[in-house]
Amino acid sequence: MKFLDEAKIFVKSGDGGAGAVGFRREKFIEYGGPDGGDGGRGGDVVFEGSNGLNTLIDFRYHQHIKADRGGHGMGQNRSGKAGKTVTVKVPVGTQVFDEDKETQIADITRPGQKVVIAKGGDGGFGNTHYKSATNRAPRQHGTGHPGEERWLWLRLKLIADAGLVGLPNAGKSTMLAAVSRAHPKIGAYPFTTIHPNLGVVHVGGRGGSAAAGEEFVLADLPGLIEGASEGAGLGTRFLGHVERCRVLVHLVDGTNEDVAAAYRTVRHEIETYGAGLGSKPELVALNKTDALAADAVKKKVRELKKAAGRDVAAISAVSGDGLNALTAALAAIVRREKAVADREPAALP
Repeated sequence: MKFLDEAKIFVKSGDGGAGAVGFRREKFIEYGGPDGGDGGRGGDVVFEGSNGLNTLIDFRYHQHIKADRGGHGMGQNRSGKAGKTVTVKVPVGTQVFDEDKETQIADITRPGQKVVIAKGGDGGFGNTHYKSATNRAPRQHGTGHPGEERWLWLRLKLIADAGLVGLPNAGKSTMLAAVSRAHPKIGAYPFTTIHPNLGVVHVGGRGGSAAAGEEFVLADLPGLIEGASEGAGLGTRFLGHVERCRVLVHLVDGTNEDVAAAYRTVRHEIETYGAGLGSKPELVALNKTDALAADAVKKKVRELKKAAGRDVAAISAVSGDGLNALTAALAAIVRREKAVADREPAALP
């Protein structure tokens, strides 16, 4: 299935039904009076988060979404049938923006979360509603209120516990394939990954303090280059997916001549982008150690540690060296961040 993280759609809720003009005509009721019923309410357009989706590709082929209008009122004070609400399934992590692409209308972050995007119009009153002491036989009725209609932009920001970042060809896809059952495209050239890939990492029973059966979602994000925060390369389009991650794994290609410069380039773009990315927990790993001599690995780990200001893991996504310890450390951070997030709502007044 093709990955699509942005789509423009048109939504329209149902119009309200018109009220009826009717009068009682029973044989033995001399002055029957009005009995026109009200029109039915138009259907809403509702978006619902779904865990079974991870792309907006469906909206490429279904761009117009319309709800049913309400039924018209009838005699004998019968109200019109309400229009059927249209519920649209969207991936968890979908943001809904107005046509200007700046005004956010909704942010769907949980499975089953429902948001009314367009409310249906109210039905019009029947002539019974207009009856009064001075107007015993009203012939006026409401026509019903129109539904809401608007053009919207949908933007998907994948929700993953951890995200792999780094320069192109740093080995991110290879690592995702090594620690999960995902099968991303892998190639010996830059920009092999042109859209995010997700994989579930199981860490129970493998080194570290990870609990048995523990798992987390890892995202392989397209490579960043200098100027990405300003639109260079794949630009900020995929940096947005990093916003949802609880922790970043910064992979640096060990075969690079200057590993410190490689780290600083990506780190600069992350901090320049903003949106709180610079303050996220980060693990730094020197990848492709299987292609280096032991002395070269130690030297580059020291250089990278000095540039990053934190400990550096030496790993090889090809041979598997260091992956168990790295995923266990990731699981511990994800567990800690989830616990903090769960406590935050309780702390609110």
